[in-house]
Amino acid sequence: METEALQSVSLAFIVSGLLCGGLMGLVLQRGRFCMNSAFRDIIFIKEYNLFQAYLIALIVMLIGSNALADMGIIHLKAQTFYPLANIIGGYLFGVGMVLAGGCGSGIVYRVGEGQMASVVAVFGFFFGIGATTNGMLKPAYDLLRSVKVAGAEGEAYTLYGFFGTTPMIKWVVIAIVCAGCFAYVLTGKPFAFGKQKGFFWSVAGLLVGLTGVLTFWASEHWGSPGFARGMNFTTPTGEAFFTFLTGDARSKFFPMFALGNYKVTWGEFFIVGVPLGAYISAKILKEFKWKIPPAEEMLTVLVGSFLMGFSASVAGGCNVGQALTGFTTLSIGSIVATIAIILGNWTMVYYKFIKPMEDM
Repeated sequence: METEALQSVSLAFIVSGLLCGGLMGLVLQRGRFCMNSAFRDIIFIKEYNLFQAYLIALIVMLIGSNALADMGIIHLKAQTFYPLANIIGGYLFGVGMVLAGGCGSGIVYRVGEGQMASVVAVFGFFFGIGATTNGMLKPAYDLLRSVKVAGAEGEAYTLYGFFGTTPMIKWVVIAIVCAGCFAYVLTGKPFAFGKQKGFFWSVAGLLVGLTGVLTFWASEHWGSPGFARGMNFTTPTGEAFFTFLTGDARSKFFPMFALGNYKVTWGEFFIVGVPLGAYISAKILKEFKWKIPPAEEMLTVLVGSFLMGFSASVAGGCNVGQALTGFTTLSIGSIVATIAIILGNWTMVYYKFIKPMEDM
């Protein structure tokens, strides 16, 4: 498709992407919300509040986004189940984010705090994405995604689809999932607010969820008519870097628009907005500071983030793309990828932190 044939971006297109990303960055920074920490802390320090914050965000997105979809305001699309890609990619992503010191969203928002390790991680993340989708690792990508499981008419398998496809069945399944999550959240005393600089963990989870619902709506309304792309950090990171390097976002899944001679997507403005929002929050809280870690740590971060880029591309999304946005559709592929991410995270946490302490 030639650039001349593309629809030009509007001011609302740019502003809505930056605002959604900025709001997400602000919430992530002020809530110290990172899913690497949420999964890691369960087995490392027996701390469950961040994981419970993730569950709150998931509950809000499940209810809010599916309600908007049933009203015809947005259109959700469940990912196809790629068993090898979802399991292997998800597991390796969990391993990689421990090495990188942050999940896909974590490394991006921490750029806005001045953490040079996160700057390196974002570059490594892109290199992994680029090598997998357009470079030397593409054969591995194609191989792992050559096995897919879909219905007779090619539709994606969903959790409620095993029982039927009526709205009532879908909402019964959503109610059961949300009730189970909320019962567990209550064990963490989500309403016992204390004094702190940032957001209390339950407030952070609520705001992440609300931002996720908003992003579903905004991404479809301005950036992808007929399909809500929602929050994701893998694909937009690749699109932003490809646009910067080649002038072409090279998006395979989402519409591209013309910005002068450049081919851009709505997700690029979302991803740029995240560190900007985090920077504003960090400056207000007086937490912005350039931090340069030792060279050895930088190398570990680079390797881990490259692995994240490869595995997120293979799995069809990162922690946010699968464990929140994808899970919202109740896609079996997204649910399996989420479980694999958690197991990969726990494996690397054990070998990187727990086992060395046990051997001392």
